[in-house]
Amino acid sequence: MWFRRDLRLTDNPAWAEATATHAAVVACYVLDDRLLSPAGPFRRRQLLADLRALDGSLRAAGGALLVRRGPPTAVVPTEVARVGARRVYWNADVTPYATARDAAVRRALDPEVRAPFGHLVLPPGSVVTAGGRVHRVFGAFYRAWRNTPWDPWPEAGGAAVLDTGGEPLPPADGDPPRAPGEAGARRLLDRFLDGPVESYRADRDRLDGTGGSELSAALRFGTLSPRQLAREVGDATADREAFVRQLAWRDWFAHLLFEQPALVGSSLRPEYGRIAWHDEPAGLAAWREGRTGYPVVDAGMRQLAATGTMHNRVRMVTASFLVKDLLIDWRLGERHFRRLLVDGDVPQNVGNWQWVAGTGPDAAPFFRVFNPVTQSRTHDPGGHYLRRWLPELGLLDDDAVHAPWLAGPLELAMAGVTLGETYPLPIVDHAEARVRAVEAYRAARD
Repeated sequence: MWFRRDLRLTDNPAWAEATATHAAVVACYVLDDRLLSPAGPFRRRQLLADLRALDGSLRAAGGALLVRRGPPTAVVPTEVARVGARRVYWNADVTPYATARDAAVRRALDPEVRAPFGHLVLPPGSVVTAGGRVHRVFGAFYRAWRNTPWDPWPEAGGAAVLDTGGEPLPPADGDPPRAPGEAGARRLLDRFLDGPVESYRADRDRLDGTGGSELSAALRFGTLSPRQLAREVGDATADREAFVRQLAWRDWFAHLLFEQPALVGSSLRPEYGRIAWHDEPAGLAAWREGRTGYPVVDAGMRQLAATGTMHNRVRMVTASFLVKDLLIDWRLGERHFRRLLVDGDVPQNVGNWQWVAGTGPDAAPFFRVFNPVTQSRTHDPGGHYLRRWLPELGLLDDDAVHAPWLAGPLELAMAGVTLGETYPLPIVDHAEARVRAVEAYRAARD
């Protein structure tokens, strides 16, 4: 069993079939530098912690995780031959790199390969239009997704888990951002089910609260099954149904990327491939470093740099600011997010960036531009989130903290704020930037 982004023993279809079909199983993980090198420190820490937790579960079952480092196309066939495996199992993935890698490994193997999709609720190809394509509008996909039955996953069996040696996991350079392993995911799920899920619709966009599930990293590394999450949350209330709907979004972006691998670097809508993006290194650096002069954007980018996490609403606002206010190519922002986010996941990251940029699927009008001041006043009315990440604005009142440049000189002086020195002036005028963005999109479309 080759583990990848499915670091659990519970509700894992590839692991279940392997342990139910055979008398003995070798559990393997390959440290792939092609994936490790571009990952930021937070994702590496989470991965190593989740791998140690998985190894602990395997040791409790009498075996151990076989760890090797190198290109999987060479390592996996070598290890399969070394242990004399009669069949090879893994859970399939949808990214262009993963599909090419897996195809190469299959070609190098003699034993049969079994590869279900254990990181999605429904596999690619199961939710399509009458013409056999993935829906381009989420509402249509969701209606079909809700009515598509689940193919049953097998139950785990009693195969012996072997310990065949291997390399030690490398040391981590810090603590993981989320509690590791299946046990950590279980605690987070219990916390969510004990309260926040019942007010999910009202609280999920609050920047100063804990209305979300905090389970995105568990889904990213597969320490929690998406089907288990959907089952336990259920749809008994409108709030629970709204949460499960987010799992459909996750499936949708994965299905789209599997069907259209070019989405990683190309607009789904070809007309927006002609947008005249600005080459503006200073603006890109200010955005990355949280120096735009717009508090909600700067708070979000500083949180990302310090923790590898960011509230979903703030992800949309910061992404919109880069693409629409600064007119900088969405691909530069997507790569920055993908590197730093602990839950950085190609189909979700690419799908959401294209959605915000208006270059991707769904009914996303090109003139939709998030107003950063309106967003922070709506979703962080007391300014608590802003003050946490922008302490230099901490003494401003609940109105001025959202737009310091609108405050009077006396108010700024009393709060110890000097615009352009202790906190930057806005690097663009939002109203003017919005007009410029709409014109650029219209020119590309026309």
